Amino acid sequence: MKLIVGLGNPGRQYEETRHNVGFKVIDELSDKLHISLDKAKFNGVFGQGLVNGEKVLLLKPLTYMNLSGESLRPLMDYYDILVDDILVVYDELDLPVGKIRLREKGSAGGHNGMKSIINHLGTQEFKRIRIGINRPTNGMKIADYVLGRFQPEESQNIKDAIQKSAEAAEKWVSTPFLQVMNEFNAR
Repeated sequence: MKLIVGLGNPGRQYEETRHNVGFKVIDELSDKLHISLDKAKFNGVFGQGLVNGEKVLLLKPLTYMNLSGESLRPLMDYYDILVDDILVVYDELDLPVGKIRLREKGSAGGHNGMKSIINHLGTQEFKRIRIGINRPTNGMKIADYVLGRFQPEESQNIKDAIQKSAEAAEKWVSTPFLQVMNEFNAR
């Protein structure tokens, strides 16, 4: 069983913010793979389906970003999912808007949602897709920036990144992650 987790914040006011690109990827996968996010448990919404014969869970933690691990860990434990079968999708300040980067492991890099997940999993060695949102250049505080919306000129880049991330996540279900990483990082 594979688990794909998209990070974000619940609530209408956060739907289109930079911090919610992980949720957007889960929504894209839900539509594309016909997996309804119809279960509410473990402080999250999730759904289960089959992709190329493999059971797949899609999860959107509803704990707010900084506590994402509090949703992920109980769901992992309940379904007996190994850390090696988890993929986390989230926003990344250190990449240009719309650039995606797949990694097999790494630090939280200052991302509070990732800090929570690392803390609850007890390891930094899990797969991830980072979606670039860029850093603020006008002196804006990081918290205000990530909770802000994309500029109109950024919208196509972010839509493309969400689609590419969903494509990479789907491919990972039946392809070794290193192969998926090499393919998508080269684009």
